[in-house]
Amino acid sequence: MKRPDFGLSTFSGVFMVWTLFSVLIVFSYPLEGDRDAPELRFVEEFDRLKLGFSWHNMSCSVCKAIFASVDIALLSDSNKERVAHVLGDACVRLHLADPDVCREITDLFREDFIRALQESFLWPTEACALLVGPTCGHFDIYAPWNVSLPRVPKPPIKPPSPPKPGSPQSRILFLTDIHWDAEYAEGSLVDCKKPLCCRNDSGRVSWKQSGAGYWGTYGKCDLPLRTVENLLQTLAKSGPWDWVYWTGDIPAHNVWSQTRKQQLNELTVITRLILKHLGPNITVYPSVGNHESTPVNSFPPPFVHGNGSSRWLYDTMAKEWASWLPEEALETIRRGGFYTVEVQRGLRLVSLNMNFCARENYWLMVNSTDPANQLQWLIHTLQESENKGEKVHIIGHIPPGLCLSSWSWNYYHIVNRYESTITGQFFGHTHVDEFQMFYDEETMTRPLSVAFIAPSVTTYVNLNPGYRVYYVDGNYPGSSRMVLDHETFILNLTLANKRSSKPYPSPSWTSLYRASEAYGLSTLFPADMDGLIKIMVNDDRVFQRFWYLFHKGHVSKPCTDTCKTSLICLLHSGRYDILIQCDVLHGDKHSFRKTMC
Repeated sequence: MKRPDFGLSTFSGVFMVWTLFSVLIVFSYPLEGDRDAPELRFVEEFDRLKLGFSWHNMSCSVCKAIFASVDIALLSDSNKERVAHVLGDACVRLHLADPDVCREITDLFREDFIRALQESFLWPTEACALLVGPTCGHFDIYAPWNVSLPRVPKPPIKPPSPPKPGSPQSRILFLTDIHWDAEYAEGSLVDCKKPLCCRNDSGRVSWKQSGAGYWGTYGKCDLPLRTVENLLQTLAKSGPWDWVYWTGDIPAHNVWSQTRKQQLNELTVITRLILKHLGPNITVYPSVGNHESTPVNSFPPPFVHGNGSSRWLYDTMAKEWASWLPEEALETIRRGGFYTVEVQRGLRLVSLNMNFCARENYWLMVNSTDPANQLQWLIHTLQESENKGEKVHIIGHIPPGLCLSSWSWNYYHIVNRYESTITGQFFGHTHVDEFQMFYDEETMTRPLSVAFIAPSVTTYVNLNPGYRVYYVDGNYPGSSRMVLDHETFILNLTLANKRSSKPYPSPSWTSLYRASEAYGLSTLFPADMDGLIKIMVNDDRVFQRFWYLFHKGHVSKPCTDTCKTSLICLLHSGRYDILIQCDVLHGDKHSFRKTMC
């Protein structure tokens, strides 16, 4: 099954071109009197072969041969300049992206990527596993690595029980993947040549086409600020909220043209709008998305200092989030973008920086072993909570099943050890409505935890805007603090954009579904979600309902046969080495999306 495709990452394509031209520089120099520069001959050779760039065209053996020469090529400053000079033209000639995108992304990524590559100890098999896929090698540079668990016996397992009728519940607002596009333009071209459309530079529509809608558009488009603010105005009236989880990705998908100043402005604007509309009495607990940085996915671990570090981002986050978080949390945000805080007596929150597990974070080529010691810190935090009898919720942006293999394996191991303490996991990033299961490591059959993955606020790609509300066992002695139910709300763009004249009426955000009603569940405990998967295997009506809701009520075709089998496999897979088997089993080695989410 091909999961929702957010497109081949332009950066991923440029990443490979860096390697191609690095080899070119080493082995091909212009002869005296030769009128054609070797790099242009190289590009023309690609054109002659009519090689449309994709991972399917790059064989494993060719990739390894190319990457074996990269470090040599980039030792010289003059080589780096030559590579940069021709890269933009090559990107255009190889049809990796629109010409403007090619040239801008080359300039944006050059310094950070080359520095990370020079400092890495990346072997060809590891590099090509990253670029081509797991069939070409194993990408986890110092794999396997293990965190250290304390020598404290795991408490006896007590299956959770539903709360008594009338027990308090906590109502938690969950926001993720806002992706505000400051350049969104009503009436602009929806189907443009760039990775992101519906913008001032996307072009205007012809009389035969429909342009970008006022409130948003189905397609490769993010949201105008007015839609984000309308959502926040709606949420202010839809309370009360006990608290808010907000798992990042504020900027739009124009990853080729972003600056630090723009990223910080968007972080500041959205943070202050949330504070303005929800008010000072509602605490918001944020986490860091992969789009907060520029270049996108670039999150150097703390051993990188100076201007190349992430301090420019983390310091601003600490400043803007200071009204919600205590100083102890702000200190660890400044160091590594993660933190812990007591939400209520008996309930602790851990906010993880999932960029330290991300396959697209090229800084992990330098060292992917527990970046920033975040997992070891997590273990320490969980052990302290276990000692105190606290329950813990974990939030983050990228779901753990999509992480690097060793990171994902260790995280899964931690969840197994602290299954009685971790009572909720909440993520975003994929833009769709799904979940990942965790099972006991001994038999892989007993469900013990669920990573809930909520749908995005943005429309990217071809979705309705949406948000999630979680209903959690509430604040009373003996509470499980587990998820009892959740409800998803959407803005139906088809209805919202039907208008006749200005001023446009405020649109209606409506409930798409409530999990308990849609699936006939009394709670959303791990055993319930595992049972739901089993029902979907045997009852296609339930599965097709899930597929419809998976896309926030805007899906073009049903999911059957291999699509269904693979999706069900993915729901079982809270660990990367398990998740990858979903593709291997069905013979699709390229189906893992290299996302721009």
